[in-house]
Amino acid sequence: MTLFHFFNCAILTFGPHAVYYSATPLSEYDTLGTSVKAAVVYLATALVKLVCLATFLQVSESEVFDPYQEALKAMIGFIDVAGLYYALAQLTHRNISQNHKFQAVGLGWAFADSVLHRLAPLWVGARGLEFTWDYVLQGLEANANLVFTISLAALGSLMWLRKNKPKSLIPIIYTCAVIIATMPSITSYLKRVMGWHFPKIVGFELVTSLVMAFISCQLFILCQRPSL
Repeated sequence: MTLFHFFNCAILTFGPHAVYYSATPLSEYDTLGTSVKAAVVYLATALVKLVCLATFLQVSESEVFDPYQEALKAMIGFIDVAGLYYALAQLTHRNISQNHKFQAVGLGWAFADSVLHRLAPLWVGARGLEFTWDYVLQGLEANANLVFTISLAALGSLMWLRKNKPKSLIPIIYTCAVIIATMPSITSYLKRVMGWHFPKIVGFELVTSLVMAFISCQLFILCQRPSL
């Protein structure tokens, strides 16, 4: 029963990444190499973030929301944006379209994040004798993170790779990118100040990720219209 629970949670956490790759044109255009490169860039970025967090953040035993620490954490979180920029604009890719490139980069980035942050807790905790919903919720959170990451990659593609985008959409693109990049600080505020529990936070992340995905998709479509 414990292994069955572990496999169910693992499939919920990592399965959507494989489904997304297989169900979209990414598999037809053989973009696996791009996703692997993005995953490697993520691991390097995560190492840099870890060093910065250990250097500049103070370890606190309390759950009190510290605006200064959270602001510093959000600034360090923008290292992810720099890593995405490198993965999108500086890495050499196969001759694939901009549309497929940002999806492949976002998919590889999100998969590496799930493996790094959720595989070990699943292996240690989901095999326990006592059933808990926490690992199911972690799987749902991983799905929200997948949507967030692909949305941020789409916005980054518009910011850095598309030169002829309408000027009226530029503030919206940057605002959405900032919201997604600072989502960890937003959820930390909801948890520590508003007193939200984990299920409510996961629900908020799922709803917000769908909204941001819809907005990112509409922005991408509008920027591709030649009339604009």
